[in-house]
Amino acid sequence: MTIQQLPDHLVNQIAAGEVVERPVSVVKELVENALDAGAQSVVVSLEQGGKDLIRVTDDGVGIPVAELALALQRHATSKITSLDDLEQVETMGFRGEALPSIASVARLDLASRHADDPHAWSVRVRQGTISEPEPHALQQGTRVEVADLFYNTPARRKFLRAERTEFNHVDGVLRRFALGRFDVTFVLEHNGRVVARYDAADDETSRERRLRAALGDEFTAHALSIDEQRGDLSLGGWVAEPRFNRAQADRQFLFVNGRAVRDRIAAHAVRQAFQDVLFHGRHPAFVLYLGVPPSLVDVNVHPQKTEVRFRDGRAVHDFLFSSLHRALADSGTGAGAPRPGGGIEALRPAAPQHQREPSQGGMGLPLAQVAALYRPAEPGPATETTQAATATLPHPEDSDSEIPPLGFALAQLHGIYILSQNAHGLVLTDMHAAHERITYEGLKSRFEGEGIRTQRLLVPVSVHISEAEADLAEEHADSLAEFGLVFDRAGPDSLLLREVPALLAGADAAGLVRDVLSDLARHGRSDRVRQEANELLSTMACHGSVRAHRILNVAEMNALLRDMERTERSGHCNHGRPTWVQLDMASLDRLFLRGR
Repeated sequence: MTIQQLPDHLVNQIAAGEVVERPVSVVKELVENALDAGAQSVVVSLEQGGKDLIRVTDDGVGIPVAELALALQRHATSKITSLDDLEQVETMGFRGEALPSIASVARLDLASRHADDPHAWSVRVRQGTISEPEPHALQQGTRVEVADLFYNTPARRKFLRAERTEFNHVDGVLRRFALGRFDVTFVLEHNGRVVARYDAADDETSRERRLRAALGDEFTAHALSIDEQRGDLSLGGWVAEPRFNRAQADRQFLFVNGRAVRDRIAAHAVRQAFQDVLFHGRHPAFVLYLGVPPSLVDVNVHPQKTEVRFRDGRAVHDFLFSSLHRALADSGTGAGAPRPGGGIEALRPAAPQHQREPSQGGMGLPLAQVAALYRPAEPGPATETTQAATATLPHPEDSDSEIPPLGFALAQLHGIYILSQNAHGLVLTDMHAAHERITYEGLKSRFEGEGIRTQRLLVPVSVHISEAEADLAEEHADSLAEFGLVFDRAGPDSLLLREVPALLAGADAAGLVRDVLSDLARHGRSDRVRQEANELLSTMACHGSVRAHRILNVAEMNALLRDMERTERSGHCNHGRPTWVQLDMASLDRLFLRGR
């Protein structure tokens, strides 16, 4: 075949293959255009899940009549004029491909009224032909109607799913827009009926209401508020405490400069932050807003603009990880009844209610020995009897004392659970899971405080890798040495490992090096050594903690509760299981039908 110029209509259809996959792709592009036009209200109307009709109406600035036809040409846009503009894009769209691509695979009607025009005008596109503008009865703003999607490409239309499936995709993308732009009203109509409405939210109460409408009451009740700033980077939004987790990653929303994206660096940072507080196979939930100077992020890396590239990915990763890690660390037992929309409200000290003095046989482990299990550097309270130990701790019946978050111990149930009373009602604590977290955090603190000690191998281990990985290892040799991995390069594609972290001396050294280099190649950093060490410390903590069916006296139980309140991430054990649950008085009253 000879080289020839493709006709414009075929070029548009090829571009549509990248931009328009299904009805939700059309909705996404048109809503982004509406937001870039300054719309304060966007209405999306569908018929048959969008397969028959998609209509997007906004109240933005509109398009002048002289530019209507130009808006339907490829690479025609008002959003960038030079390379400098492209490197600092702050609009949702910028390529000028959406409208002509959509028009090449559907019947498109465009109507708009600019503030300077006396009335609205409309044009139609059929098979690549744009009609002359005609007067139209539309208030200020723009309306785009897309009918019979893929009518001229039947092979692609066959790939569309059932009406309900296509509608659910549109519902999901509009939810993302609603979470990304609280200042705009979004309405979704399907087959002539309003099915979702997100009113503009300009205060905390209305924002909480929109968050609840988009993600449900349960997410809102478990949400921890985030507000962090480091240099030019900012992070806001909400992350759900670990006990609210999902079987799928369907409650994860990341916005970079207002754009909803998927990013592997951010995803890795989130996984690291939740590493030892989330049950295996479960996924965290979050709505995060990352602010980055536009010049430091490239949004032109994916046809559908769903991915970005950071100029300094490591700084972004570290910032996300440290911010989430700190939020989760602060969400342990100092947290109590969930507060809708803004995080977890700390329990307020309250005047204790009168109750009988707790009593339980002191036939268990001495309090000093319990404390020594996880505080070996500090001497435990000097006591030999239940009465002496209890006398050093506040009692619920002391009117001047404040009730701590986990309250005061009442009893032990089947040697497994501690029952305690706090200001809200009853707290049930899994004593082994709680003690495991306390022990684990203590071991981690000691390990991190002392640094990573290395052990020299009697017989160096030869590690065979690719030449690129060997170059990467040499480049990061100093950083790897800080984590206890000391090696020499033995050849173009091999390393000779001479020292390893002492704590991991029995581990698969060659496999560890390969995993670390894989992380470096993908993320620019690696926490693999720390992860391996933490797994070992977690096992040590599990075996070193108070076992189930161990009878503790009241003083021992109270000592455990107080240490939980001082320990980061104590709301969950190392394996992600919750360590305690709160039953407030209202819940207990419902169980016994009180007040009915």
